Amino acid sequence: MLDVSARQLRLLFVDGNTREQRQAHAAGYGAQPAQAYAAEVAAIVPGAVADICLPADEGANLPDGAGLQAYDGIFLTGSALHIYEIEPAVTRQIELMRAIYASGTPCFGSCWGIQMGTVAAGGNVIRNPRGREVGFARKISPNEAGRAHPLLAGRPVSFDAPAIHLDTVALPPHDTTILASNAYSQVQAAEIRHGGGVFWGVQYHPEFPLRQVASIMGRMVPILIEEGFRADEAAAQGWLADLRALDADPARRDLAWAHGLDAEVLDDHRRVTELRNFLTHRVQPQASARGRA
Repeated sequence: MLDVSARQLRLLFVDGNTREQRQAHAAGYGAQPAQAYAAEVAAIVPGAVADICLPADEGANLPDGAGLQAYDGIFLTGSALHIYEIEPAVTRQIELMRAIYASGTPCFGSCWGIQMGTVAAGGNVIRNPRGREVGFARKISPNEAGRAHPLLAGRPVSFDAPAIHLDTVALPPHDTTILASNAYSQVQAAEIRHGGGVFWGVQYHPEFPLRQVASIMGRMVPILIEEGFRADEAAAQGWLADLRALDADPARRDLAWAHGLDAEVLDDHRRVTELRNFLTHRVQPQASARGRA
């Protein structure tokens, strides 16, 4: 928990999903993606003011440059969209990300978020030729830059994290520092500098507790079977039941061992390391510099 006693932080959560996608998530999990994300951040900085922005929706009321500068920090959620499929729900978000860079407001993104930060700065995202990374990103390894970077402070030399994505950063934009990789994605964590702004992002989901992973995976059971991640419906449902049981009782050593999960995923404090580091090293110092805290 961070000390924000001087003044409440004002944070913006940008939900990358369409209305239909948000409703499907809420039906299974009880909250839309940005709402769930804001709840995870609220546990780190109690009392922060959270606003939600819905740029995938036609006619959405999006903040302008001055509005973006009014925030102490901005978070980008994941999304079921694909950034290389050019449609208004995507292009509106790319333009918003460019405005975020220009505003200079500290910004952090997970999964779709790092893809958005990449494309808005001139990089390229593609369908991953290695296939889908499902459930957990395994053996994420910070490189030399990552081991020295505050975003990954406290992470070990190799760790796992919740992850659900088909796409990956293929060509990082100019002035990108790659911080971590694994066998699936060359860019699992990065800092991108563009247009006067600094973006920190990860391809995985530190904001996802196991119950949220299970909720999303529950809607993907046919894909899990089709792509060979689970043999059949019974195997898929058994895996999801184990994840829910571990979420309820992280001390279940038998389940943790069976699924190869440790404290980097099971301990809520360790799981959200990147969120806490972003708030500590980017949001609060800049808020103080602006005379806001």
